[in-house]
Amino acid sequence: MNKKEYVIPGVPVPVPYGAHVLEHGVHFSIISRHASKVWLMLFDRPDDEVPCEEFELTPDRNRLGDLWHIHVPTARAGQYYLYRMDGPKDGGNAFDPEQWLLDPYALAVTGQKAWGAHAGIVPGQLLKNGKRFPKGVILREDDFDWTGDRTLRVPLERSVIYEAHVRGYTVHPSSGVKAPGTYKGLIEKIPHLKELGVTTLELLPSQEFNEMELLWENGNRKNLRNFWGYSTLAFFAPNGRFARANQHGEQVKEFKEMVLAMHKAGIEVILDVVFNHTAEGGMGGQTFSFRGIDNPIYYMLEDDARHYKNYTGCGNTVNGNHPVVRDFILHCLRYWVLHMRVDGFRFDLATILARGRNGDLLANPPVIEQIADDPVLRGVKIIAEAWDAAGAYQVGSFPNERWSEWNGKFRDDVREFWRNPRGNLGTFATRLCGSPDLYDRPRQSPLKSVNYIASHDGFTIADIASYAEKHNLSNCEDNRDGDNNNHSDNCGKEGPTKDAGVLARRLRRQKNLIGSLFLAQGVPMLLGGDEFGRTQQGNNNAYCQDNEISWVDWDLLKKNKALHAFTLKAIAFRKAHPCLGRTSFFKGENKAGDFPDIRWYGPEGAPVPDWEKGTALACRIDGRRKHTGADRDDQSLYLVFNGGDEPQTFELPPHDQDGVAWELELTTQERAPVIKTKGRPLVTVDGASIAAFVAR
Repeated sequence: MNKKEYVIPGVPVPVPYGAHVLEHGVHFSIISRHASKVWLMLFDRPDDEVPCEEFELTPDRNRLGDLWHIHVPTARAGQYYLYRMDGPKDGGNAFDPEQWLLDPYALAVTGQKAWGAHAGIVPGQLLKNGKRFPKGVILREDDFDWTGDRTLRVPLERSVIYEAHVRGYTVHPSSGVKAPGTYKGLIEKIPHLKELGVTTLELLPSQEFNEMELLWENGNRKNLRNFWGYSTLAFFAPNGRFARANQHGEQVKEFKEMVLAMHKAGIEVILDVVFNHTAEGGMGGQTFSFRGIDNPIYYMLEDDARHYKNYTGCGNTVNGNHPVVRDFILHCLRYWVLHMRVDGFRFDLATILARGRNGDLLANPPVIEQIADDPVLRGVKIIAEAWDAAGAYQVGSFPNERWSEWNGKFRDDVREFWRNPRGNLGTFATRLCGSPDLYDRPRQSPLKSVNYIASHDGFTIADIASYAEKHNLSNCEDNRDGDNNNHSDNCGKEGPTKDAGVLARRLRRQKNLIGSLFLAQGVPMLLGGDEFGRTQQGNNNAYCQDNEISWVDWDLLKKNKALHAFTLKAIAFRKAHPCLGRTSFFKGENKAGDFPDIRWYGPEGAPVPDWEKGTALACRIDGRRKHTGADRDDQSLYLVFNGGDEPQTFELPPHDQDGVAWELELTTQERAPVIKTKGRPLVTVDGASIAAFVAR
């Protein structure tokens, strides 16, 4: 190993950051305000235990402000690199000149070659250096042929979001793909997504993370895996174990191939990103990069500067509104849009980004405004999980009008209506209308609300109808983890059963939940596999279950054909009717006495539902363009939701065209309800059922 200093006259300025391949050599640039010494290490092979070359960067020759930079004429694409740093040990700094450090701007990372490989990690022993330590890969940024790619930018009102895990979606033996658990495996499932009607694929964390991090714990949990991946190691790098080849940066190419294939099929790709905490955990946790580069800048520290503020429940909290960190987040998002061509982002625990450097919630958080107004990001989807682990809950009040929000209240209230409708009729109707109680204010629309019944976090839709309680013992936390308020019901028996009556009730419940999702105003999101009854065996916090609890079992597609067929119809029905994707909230009756945008009805000819004691309601939605804001006229719809046990009879209302009949298009009943046309037109809808009619 040689220690060298390079001072090259006329080299490029020290931005952009990271490792950038030039015609002659590679230019390296990294930010550290508090470091006093920096060393760059180069490696020829991914598992080298010592660098082939090391370069010491000196403040007088290689520093401009807080930027440390060096041009190495002999460096090349395909090599690997890391840093070391030294500096003060007080003021929250955590410098260790012997600790290897990963560049936060690394475009790809080496590591274990296959998912779940131990790579020599010893339980309880942290990594400091050696072949086990992940290295950055030096890559050319635009070495990919994007021929045939197209910008989709599906409007929110036409979007059907589908949440999936790259590995979990195809790793089960029943998936039938040639490359299970990988980006290539996702490509093989495009026909299923197309048939379903998906417009937007939302992927759980796909940036580099270490699924083996629980090995550093002692006890039973060391045998579990960080399956979900909400513990980012390198924010610019796609996860290497989701690629078939990954030691030389091939994961970047395979990720791009997946995006290109999705785009050619007309499907957007959005990423679940985690800018609230990192894989380094709390003090004493594994140092990979940020802690050893500039701990007091990248993280929120307590006043004693010896502990992290922990608003995430994961040991540390990213200092998202520090100017340096804001720039890092913006640079990262732009990279994924410009170079990886993704179509948007869902931000995990996004309320963290609304906190200032002292942890207080801000009225106008700079980083949230920058993301919303950034010229590169203006056309992409940005969705907030509008809460954090410290109790802040901003659903309906996330501080920027351009952001959409995961609507957790939609999830809870719709589940509760189908479990116990009495007393919940008004709340259910509010959720069907796009949650105006949360979002009806200036410059907002129902599209602010991303509606979902189930997501990766919680019960699947099948489990909502199969379990009254969570069953998380396999997580080795004594069933303490996971939400206790699931608004679920086992329909007569807890867990698996062969009882035909219970199974029929469960099927109806799943159809009702899915039907409510696609008949509501807002942007629908479906959890991958829920269209054919995927189960997690009652586990509502399967973050660490890399097994059949989390994997999608594709045999259920054949077993639950009726549920799958209904989901296809529900999505097709929504896409055929623009009045279900309004860009404005419903308005009341106008001065001309014309039909209002929406009118509510109770059973047995009641002019309005019994909001306090009723269990069923119906609504008529005017489909004309002047009411919906859509680009074309739509048929009017009459929707019936009967959450009670007994059948309810409704009078079909008149509509704006004389002589036009109502026709049934969608129902969750086993036998379609019959319209009686003699005298007043009436329809009887079974208990626990939905029926949707169209004015032909």
